[in-house]
Amino acid sequence: MEPHPTFEGGQDIRDRSFEYACQVVDFCQLLSEAGGVGRLMVPQLLNCSLSFAAMLEEARSAESDADFISKCCIGLKEARESWTRMRVCQRCRIGAQPQASALVKEGNELIAIVTTIIKNKRKSVAAKRAAGKTESRAAKPHEFQIPKS
Repeated sequence: MEPHPTFEGGQDIRDRSFEYACQVVDFCQLLSEAGGVGRLMVPQLLNCSLSFAAMLEEARSAESDADFISKCCIGLKEARESWTRMRVCQRCRIGAQPQASALVKEGNELIAIVTTIIKNKRKSVAAKRAAGKTESRAAKPHEFQIPKS
């Protein structure tokens, strides 16, 4: 798996997950043509790999921070499923081994990146909430008060 030029200096995770999904499609095409147990694995491997990329695209247009985190978490679950299935292919020597090994490695890296994105977003949301509470406490003494008559 050769690094995509846009991966340098920022690594656009959506492009990278899309590229991963396309490479899994190529791998599954070979599995399907080869037949046997590999052919039986194709539908599930395709579903989780494509869902991973799709969920990250959906997260891009999330309606809130909570929606973004939720979509990324679902994507992470799909990435883990894809990675596990690719590990089975690698371990059981199903499909082209250099390609399986590269996909296992890439899947592992993608999982680490998305996990970090989720952790950082959760920290950001918590910091926003904490700042909001501090501001609301500080604002109370300045609220309009009706004088007693």
